[in-house]
Amino acid sequence: MIFRPIQPTDHERRLRSEVREFLRTALPPGYRPKLGFAAAHDPEFSRAVGARGWVGMTIPTEYGGAGAPVMDRYIVAEELLAAGAPIGAHWAADRQTASMILRYGTEEQRKKYLPRITAGEFYFCVGMSEPDAGSDLASVRTTARRDPAGGWRVNGTKVWTTHAHLNHAMLTLCRTSIDEDRHQGLSQLIIDLSAPGVTARPIEFIDGTHDFNEVILDDVHVPEENVLGELGAGWEQSTSELAFERSGPDRFLTVMGPLVEFVRRCADRGANARDTSAIGQVSAKLRAGRQLALGIARALDEGAMPSAEAALVKNFGTELEQEIIETLRVAAEIELEHGSADLFTNLLAEAVSTGPSFTIRGGTTEVLRSVAAKGLEKARW
Repeated sequence: MIFRPIQPTDHERRLRSEVREFLRTALPPGYRPKLGFAAAHDPEFSRAVGARGWVGMTIPTEYGGAGAPVMDRYIVAEELLAAGAPIGAHWAADRQTASMILRYGTEEQRKKYLPRITAGEFYFCVGMSEPDAGSDLASVRTTARRDPAGGWRVNGTKVWTTHAHLNHAMLTLCRTSIDEDRHQGLSQLIIDLSAPGVTARPIEFIDGTHDFNEVILDDVHVPEENVLGELGAGWEQSTSELAFERSGPDRFLTVMGPLVEFVRRCADRGANARDTSAIGQVSAKLRAGRQLALGIARALDEGAMPSAEAALVKNFGTELEQEIIETLRVAAEIELEHGSADLFTNLLAEAVSTGPSFTIRGGTTEVLRSVAAKGLEKARW
């Protein structure tokens, strides 16, 4: 059973304490927390986390990792997210790309990328979504065609590509052949984001901040050795990647910062019945979502690939994040102001401005429910 009560081991409790102690010294006094995994891009912090062995934790030691269980990585991620730490640089590589390279990559690719990822020094983007495709990966139109001189030439556009203007590479889903079945003919290529023909254009939030990008690929040359896995196996590889992307604590902890500050505000001024009700309502759902995500982590450690269950967790988590934002907005009864000296006001204003993206990134609600329904139907038969 994937979803079941999960109790921490003594080792897991000690690890959580270690991460909290690290954060007490690594984050400067007066540090302003960020919202979830789209946090500040801070290579110095990422290297410090890497030095503790907490980036690419599940990667074997021979490639620079810790050879740790998925649950250990979950615990570290949960504490970093809860603290609003600046994890934006290494996040995607740590969460999914490193595992993809380990599972599908050649030995040369593993030796080239994994030690730098685990050191917190090499950063990947996720190149899946496209204009007019979004969460429907089978609609991908970015093409890779054989270059007579060797390798591939890639043309197309990717969107919602977090930190593409700052990161080193993008694991890119594209069409390497045309097939009547649109799920066939897809492959994954590692694209150097500094290569000629790559342009990252900012997609700004309503408040003017920017971490999303539109990435234009104009006849970009990709060497043959940058093909990840088998040609034509991109659909299967990408869907397995989504089990890592959709099931973690990042899908319900994005708005932990404003929630914590609201609780502190209520404690300082004295909580009324409406405050207590609001806090109790979202806290109960957070506990439920956390248990679901813990179940996925345990299942991954046990060798399962719970794609449908991960879709359910993501759907639950990101809808809950929207609910928390609205609950806090109504309960707080304040005029939102970006740049406010009041931390709660500032964080809530940022959450309101960027919140619409939460239920898009990693798959829209409609697509997630379709994935879950198909998985449940398959399990039934």
